[in-house]
Amino acid sequence: MVRIRDGVHTLKLCLPVGEVRTASCERSAGSAPKLRTYRDGFRILRTILALVQRERPLPFFGLAALVLALVSAALFVPVATTYFETGLMLPLTTFVASAMLTMLSFLALACGLILDAATRGRIEA
Repeated sequence: MVRIRDGVHTLKLCLPVGEVRTASCERSAGSAPKLRTYRDGFRILRTILALVQRERPLPFFGLAALVLALVSAALFVPVATTYFETGLMLPLTTFVASAMLTMLSFLALACGLILDAATRGRIEA
């Protein structure tokens, strides 16, 4: 059985692909389908995210870095406003959370750059 990510690698490497006939039959009348809408949907979504992370790491981690940076900025605005109005850094925990999210944003971007270089090297090899 070929997994989806193996098929993606096969297509990226331009390898030949063939179809194999299998014996299949119709479902008997009155039987319930074996598909589960939400469970199968979440499995498909998880597979898509894993494929994007492996094959396009820079956009994946770049988007994560952007989201973290926006949340960090949203947390920092009230702290900066309070500081400029009173001269005091009153919500210190919010400032620390904003600083940590900023560092995570840079870390996600660095991971994306490193993994993108590794992915390009794998493709060229």
